[in-house]
Amino acid sequence: MTSKTIVVVGASRGIGRAIVELLAKNRSTKIYALARNKEKLISNFGDFSNVHCASFDLSHSIAGQLADIFQEESKIDILINNAGTLVNKPFESITHEEFTQSYQINAIGVMETVQYFIQKMNASHSHIVNISSMGGFQGSMKFAGLAAYSTSKAALCSFTELFAEEYKATNIRMNCLCLGAVQTEMLEDAFPGYSAPLSPQQMADFIVDFAENASRYINGKIIPVSLSTP
Repeated sequence: MTSKTIVVVGASRGIGRAIVELLAKNRSTKIYALARNKEKLISNFGDFSNVHCASFDLSHSIAGQLADIFQEESKIDILINNAGTLVNKPFESITHEEFTQSYQINAIGVMETVQYFIQKMNASHSHIVNISSMGGFQGSMKFAGLAAYSTSKAALCSFTELFAEEYKATNIRMNCLCLGAVQTEMLEDAFPGYSAPLSPQQMADFIVDFAENASRYINGKIIPVSLSTP
């Protein structure tokens, strides 16, 4: 099996953690697990010799942070942009800072991350997977209190389509998965007491398979992945 180098942004908990744990079972795969809390990453993945943990904060200095982490790395096969932040409060109470943080982490920071990796993506064939939400999927049910979160996740969907068009002459593919309810800490913050039909591990199974295989068939697509939307 050909070895791959995969970057997972937002790997410290929930679906991101489950993605890294699943990928790490293939010892020929080299994984970079990125999140703000490096200590938690090391605690999660310290037993995996093929997982490299690094602190990364999407709120500022994206290119500089990534340059420090990846200066010796020449080729990335898969990039999974899984990180996100949630604001759950009435629309009229959301502050400018909260809107700004939501868009920086959920959309702008992802775009700046992709900007950095363009020159490092495998020129023969590579795949960027953006993790959005059913809250950002056009025509889906929307929920009060999630204006900052859902609109910033919708921006990630639009970016996916625009990137695929601009880079269609290359071998870099980008797709976006809009996830429904998964039993994570973020879901509990958004919908306290709600019991989701899928675990992080179950969703990770789908995302890993999609990241490794779907780019042979599709590009620039926004795909709902949902058994249930609270």
